[in-house]
Amino acid sequence: MSDALTLQPLRSARGTVELPGSKSISNRTLLLAALAEDDTTLTGLLAADDTLRMTDALQALGVGVAHDTASGIARVRGCAGRFPAAHADLFLGNAGTAVRPLTAVLAMQGGDYTVHGVPRMHERPIGDLVDALRSLGCIIEYTGRPGFPPLRIGPSGGTAGRSVGIRGDVSSQFLSALLMALPLARDAQRATTTVNVLTPLVSRPYVDITTNLMQRFGVSVGMPDSSTFVVAPGARYRSPGVLAVEGDASAASYFLAAGVLGGGPVRVTGVGRDSIQGDVAFADVLARQGADIRFGPDWIESRSGTPLAGGDIDCTAVPDAAMTLAVTALFAARRTRLIGIGSWRVKETDRIAAMATELRKLGAHVATGDDWLAIDPLREFRAAGIDTYDDHRVAMCFALAAFGGAPVTIHDPDCVRKTFPDFFAVFRVIVA
Repeated sequence: MSDALTLQPLRSARGTVELPGSKSISNRTLLLAALAEDDTTLTGLLAADDTLRMTDALQALGVGVAHDTASGIARVRGCAGRFPAAHADLFLGNAGTAVRPLTAVLAMQGGDYTVHGVPRMHERPIGDLVDALRSLGCIIEYTGRPGFPPLRIGPSGGTAGRSVGIRGDVSSQFLSALLMALPLARDAQRATTTVNVLTPLVSRPYVDITTNLMQRFGVSVGMPDSSTFVVAPGARYRSPGVLAVEGDASAASYFLAAGVLGGGPVRVTGVGRDSIQGDVAFADVLARQGADIRFGPDWIESRSGTPLAGGDIDCTAVPDAAMTLAVTALFAARRTRLIGIGSWRVKETDRIAAMATELRKLGAHVATGDDWLAIDPLREFRAAGIDTYDDHRVAMCFALAAFGGAPVTIHDPDCVRKTFPDFFAVFRVIVA
């Protein structure tokens, strides 16, 4: 793909899109399959930069992973809770879904490991997770700025049977990583470990994905209340044999929004009403905004309905898909205010700042706060060149701005390789 891609004004959207596998599910299942007893076959696995980083890391740790990217089938040879390689240097790009859980798992089992990534990954916090792991006896050293990667992990490992606290207001990935690692702790077969979330938990649906998948691999996490998680004695991962990865609900948001802005119908397949992904609720948000949304067991369909309503939208449960709402807000009847998006600040880029800057290039009036973004409707769009900040979601959601009647040029469109390498080719099939 070239350094820039220009989308001419779009008038309509119609068709069916088979979604790529969910990034969140793909990387969690790769790791859990590697830690399980016996082998696992994964179907529908995402083939993109983030999953390739995880696959490369597991192979460097001695895990047998055979991933046929054309078919989406991967076969993972489980290592029964302990990686064969006791030392490794792991470069994980900007894949938070690889850095956070691998840090926890490696620290819990102990060894001699380094974990690092691209410069932006070294600006994304990890201190809350490290503090929790250290309280369980793990040895983790910062080799750069305290609180951030890169990290060096030492040999002692962690111990079960304690109560540990962890913050939940920066990233839900810290809690997910800790929970996935706890069955590997010393004494985990004899002792209970309780995790107390010390602050409000952002993006809770992603933690629900984690506990759901842990259950499929044989480990139940007790939740006596909304801020307490319990891993009981005897927890160890066992292969389910075959596990199908759902389509990516976050990626579905761009096509569902296109169906609303371009008339539709647009149907996405691979994810439906019974999805374990929180971002499936994006479709419900569109419906409340006035769109015509229909569900099936493994599909969702969108059409235009009444004009989008705007107003306040709490995005706490749909932080990734909420970026799409920042663009559809330009087409709403009144100002839209997205709240509960503080986690955007520590993603692939500072997404609140990035979205505000790029929306203004289109001519929009935008206001921001620590955890909110307000966008006024835009009646006359300007032609604009959109900078993407090496952030796949910025690139994908701004493709929708072409429905505003002016050309939109996406700089560095290849950044979508992180989760959806074929996004623009697929998008072009359904729009005109």
